[in-house]
Amino acid sequence: MPMTNLSADNHSGGGPRRKLSLADFSLACIRTGRALARRNRALGAVLRVLWRPVRRFLMPVFEHKNPNAYENWIAKYDRLLPADRAAIARHLGQLPIHPDFLLFMPAHDASLARIRATIATLENQLYPHWRLVIAARGALPGPQQRGLERAAAADTRLRLITTEAERYDGAGDFPEPRTAPLARWVVPIMAGDLLPPQALHELATEINAHPEAELLYADEDQIDAEGRRSAPYFKPDFDPDLLLAQDYLTGLSAYRSDLVARIGGLPADGAAPPWHEAALALAFAAGAARIRHIPSVLCHRRRDEAPDERETAETAALDRAAVARHLERCGIAAEAVPIAGENRHRIAWPLPATAPLVSVIIPTRDRAELLERCLDGVLTRTDYPAIEVIIADNDSREPATAALYARLAHDRRVRVLPMPGPFNYSRLNNRAVAAARGEILLLLNNDIDVIAPGWLREMVSNALRPEIGAVGAKLLYADDTIQHAGVILGMGWPEGVAGHYYCYETRDAPGAFDLLRLTRSTSAVTAACLAVRKSVFLEVGGFDEEHLTVAFNDVDLCLRIQALGHRNLWTPFAELYHLESASRGKDLGGERARRYYAEIAYMRARWGETLDHDPYWNPNLSLSSGARNLAPFPRRPKPWLTFPAITRLDRRDPLAPASAARILAAQE
Repeated sequence: MPMTNLSADNHSGGGPRRKLSLADFSLACIRTGRALARRNRALGAVLRVLWRPVRRFLMPVFEHKNPNAYENWIAKYDRLLPADRAAIARHLGQLPIHPDFLLFMPAHDASLARIRATIATLENQLYPHWRLVIAARGALPGPQQRGLERAAAADTRLRLITTEAERYDGAGDFPEPRTAPLARWVVPIMAGDLLPPQALHELATEINAHPEAELLYADEDQIDAEGRRSAPYFKPDFDPDLLLAQDYLTGLSAYRSDLVARIGGLPADGAAPPWHEAALALAFAAGAARIRHIPSVLCHRRRDEAPDERETAETAALDRAAVARHLERCGIAAEAVPIAGENRHRIAWPLPATAPLVSVIIPTRDRAELLERCLDGVLTRTDYPAIEVIIADNDSREPATAALYARLAHDRRVRVLPMPGPFNYSRLNNRAVAAARGEILLLLNNDIDVIAPGWLREMVSNALRPEIGAVGAKLLYADDTIQHAGVILGMGWPEGVAGHYYCYETRDAPGAFDLLRLTRSTSAVTAACLAVRKSVFLEVGGFDEEHLTVAFNDVDLCLRIQALGHRNLWTPFAELYHLESASRGKDLGGERARRYYAEIAYMRARWGETLDHDPYWNPNLSLSSGARNLAPFPRRPKPWLTFPAITRLDRRDPLAPASAARILAAQE
C-alpha cells in the first residue's frame, strides 16, 4: 500500500494544515516500509527485524485495563477537529453521488426529551441531504404530540405521522425529483440515539465508494446522561451466522429504499425482536456482497437500566421466535433453540438421515498416553455414529506406542499408516487424506480430549453447509482457560501472521457482547480440531508441504478456502481440551526457530494484504493480543482525508444523465 498523506492539505482547496500526530507518523512509517518491502523481499526481511526494537516507540500503548482507556482513545482519535470539518466540507463538493437519507424514528414509548436530543444531533450533521419521519403508533400523549408538532413546524425536514400500520417503507417521503432512485436510503434511528456530526457524511462516502451497496452499518457505543461514552462495539464485517444469533446491525444502519420495499417495510415500533427479524430479512435479501461495514463509531446509544430477569427472558423468547420465522420463511431447516440457563439461543443445523462418514486424522509420534486418551474420547465418548480414525504415524519407536497399536488392531474403525521421515505436519495430513474414505475430514491433534459427546455432531452439521468451509471448535487448556476461539489475522502487526481470539480467558466467560458464546465466522481456525468437507480440502490442494511444514499451514489452508468463496466458522458448542503442542514441543531456537521465521516470511509474502485486513477483527482493535483491547491507533484512516481525487466531470449533480448511468452500471 503506498504511503498516504494524512495532512488535510492533500485535497484541493485551502485551509489550515492538520498537525501530524505520533500515530499519523507511525502509520506513515509502517505503510512506507510495507511498500518498500513489497518491492524487495530481502529489504522486507531487514525491515521486519528493525521494526521489533522500535515498535514500542512508534506504537503508543494504552492502559487497556484502565477504566479511562476508552476516554483516552476518544480524545486521541475520535474527535472532529476544525481541520476535519474543513476537509469534510471540501470532500462533500467532490462526491459524485449525493444520496438522500430518510431517517425513520418510531416514537412509541419514547420520551419527548430523548426525541429532541436525537433531532439536535441530526441538525448538527455536516451532510445536508436528510429528512426525518417520526412515526407514532396511535395517539401520543398531549404534551408529546404538541412538542413534536412544534419541532416539525420549526424545521421543514421533520415530519410527524400517526399510523396503525405495522410497517413503514418510506414511499412518498423522499424529495422529488432531486435524486435518482438508487440514491435513496432509509436510515432507522431510535429515540435517544446520538449521531456524531460526520455520521451521515460517512454513510454518503461509503455509498460513493461502493455504489452497488444496499445495506450499510457502523460501530456504536453507549452514552450516559452526563455524556460519558463507554462500551464500544467494534463490529466485524458482515457475518450471517452471528446475525442469526445476535442483532448487531443496531445503532446506525442504512438501507436502500428499494431493499426496504422488497421486504415490506420496517417495523413501526421500537421493540427489539421485530427489528432483529427485519435486519435478517434485509441482510439476506441484499446478499453479503452488497453489505458494507463502516468501522467507525457513528452512533451513541443511551445506556438504560438493565431490565429485570423476567423482561429479559420474555424478550429472548420473542427474539428466538422472530429468528425461527425468518428461518422458516427462507426454507432453512435449522432451528433456533434456547441455551440452558441463558437468555440466548443457538442455531442447530440438522444432520442427514444417514450421517456421513467422518475420517478423523491424527498425526502422531509416540506419546502413547496422549494418543490413547484422545482415541478413547473419539471412539467411546463421542455420540457420532459414523467414524473412521486414521493415525498418521511419524516414526514412533516407544514400546508403549507399539502396545497401543496392537490393542487398536482389533477395532475396525482404526487404521495406522506408517509415515517415516522428518516431521512435516502438512505432508502427514495430506497423505492421510488421500487414504480417507469419509465425506468429512476431522483434523485432530493427538493431545485433544473430549469433554461432551455432542461435539462432533455440531462440527459436522456446520461443515456440511455448502457455504461453509472449515469449522473450528472451542479448545480449552487443562486449567479451563481458552486456548482457541478462532484465529485473528495479522496478530503482532505489521510483521505478524495470526493469533488466537481471547486466549487465556476463563471457560465460562461470555466475552465482549457474548462473542465467546455465539457461533460466528472467522478468517481461520486451528487444525488442532478442524472439520471440513473432503471435496473442499482437495479443491484447494490440501496443506502446503513445501513452505509450511509445521506452523501456519492451517491459516494458509483456511485462507485458500476463504478465497474460494466459503466462510470459515467457529462454534462454542463443540468444546474440547487441548494441551497445545504437548507432543511436539515449542519453537524455542536453533533450526526450529529458523524454520518458524521462514514460514512467517512465506506467509507475509503470500498473504500480506489479507493478513493486514481481517474482516472479522475491527481495525479499531489491537493486534497485540486477541483480548479486544483498543488499537494503539486505528488502522482505518479518516475517509475524508483519503478519498480518491474526483474529476470535474464527476462533480455533477446526481440527476445528471451520466451520473445516473454510472450508478445504474454499478448496480448491474
